[in-house]
Amino acid sequence: MDMKILVVGGGGREHAIARALSCNSDVALFSVMSRRNPGIAALSRGTLIEKETNVEKVADFAVECGAECAIIGPEAPLEAGIADRLLEGGIPCVGPTRMAARLETDKAFCREMMERHGIAGCPHYRVFHDARAACEFIDAYDGDLAIKPIGLTGGKGVRIMGEQVDREGAKEYAQSLDGNVVLEERLVGEEFTLQAFVDGNHLVPMPLVQDHKRAYEGDTGPNTGGMGTYSLADHLLPFVEKQDYQKALEIMRSAVAAMAAEGEPYRGILYGQFMNTADGPKVVEFNSRFGDPEAMNVLSLLESDFADIMFRIVEGQLSSADVRFAPKATVCKYLVPDGYPDAPISGAPITVGDYGDAILYYASIGEENGRLTTLSSRTMAFVGLGDTLAEAEEQAEHAAASVSGGVWHRSDIGKPALLEKRIAHMKEIR
Repeated sequence: MDMKILVVGGGGREHAIARALSCNSDVALFSVMSRRNPGIAALSRGTLIEKETNVEKVADFAVECGAECAIIGPEAPLEAGIADRLLEGGIPCVGPTRMAARLETDKAFCREMMERHGIAGCPHYRVFHDARAACEFIDAYDGDLAIKPIGLTGGKGVRIMGEQVDREGAKEYAQSLDGNVVLEERLVGEEFTLQAFVDGNHLVPMPLVQDHKRAYEGDTGPNTGGMGTYSLADHLLPFVEKQDYQKALEIMRSAVAAMAAEGEPYRGILYGQFMNTADGPKVVEFNSRFGDPEAMNVLSLLESDFADIMFRIVEGQLSSADVRFAPKATVCKYLVPDGYPDAPISGAPITVGDYGDAILYYASIGEENGRLTTLSSRTMAFVGLGDTLAEAEEQAEHAAASVSGGVWHRSDIGKPALLEKRIAHMKEIR
């Protein structure tokens, strides 16, 4: 008998979710997305093209297709209360309620919650709702700050003094946000991502991943949603010592326990973005869903039945014995439109050649009469897998290079030079 599962969202992350679920032949997939993703559509028995934040229409579609469980890809529908609405209709959801999702959607709530519960890894911060007071604090602060809008920004709203802005630029940015900002000490170190399945009480971690936010080779240029990611066969990273990993994992567990204590149990995917500093891991942010591209790395490695994991999450019966990942390295490389991120060119035709054994995930891509075109955001991604990082990178790079047309990618992601730079930086600050 088919298990009917609804996937909400239409990007590369959601294609990875759909592919992982489709590995179980008893799963019947249904999908909701604001723009048709050909990869997700090909795996779905039924599709609704609708804004993912239109919770009533999404809920109606879930009932119509007889969904037994749903998984939410992007953050915006979580903030709009999609999990709450589906639960009202008797459909359990891998994705937190609107209140629990505030770990991501309200940066002030997140920091104050960490402080309230004495959770380690919280940087020094101040919350402001007044532009003048925020600017006075910036003027008086002896050092660099991270200026963060309190709400959602699609991963691109943070400005770092000493990187993107100077002190005057920081004040101008705070004023443009009407002073609704969290000002935090600038963290120095190496970032890494720890994602986990969470059933409200139990947390099962996934392999560590490192993202590359900067647009251009050598980690230069403006920030993006993420140009690519990699993970290693031991599921750790060479600049994250085991004690650092354990501290990060304990921070995640503490956050889950704190949400349960506050009466808002967290169920779904918890994403911890950490900066490994001279003093150990600090929380850059929590996200209330899979990362994009990080989902593509970990779900490409998942050997366990993802549908079974989903049902165990919503039933509160999750155990580490239920989750198994292949001992392989992965490299994910995003292809993006010419002009991305500042002036992406839409409508450019693209042709996918022989991409070998890599896994292809479609993201923001147009399709008409079998012809693929760019849209305004990241177009598609390839994930290479191998026993070593070099093997995975070679597979991903071969695949990315097979695509012709109006797209480009960072070829340095997963290369030894970039990884050695990270390792040397950690040795330098410690």
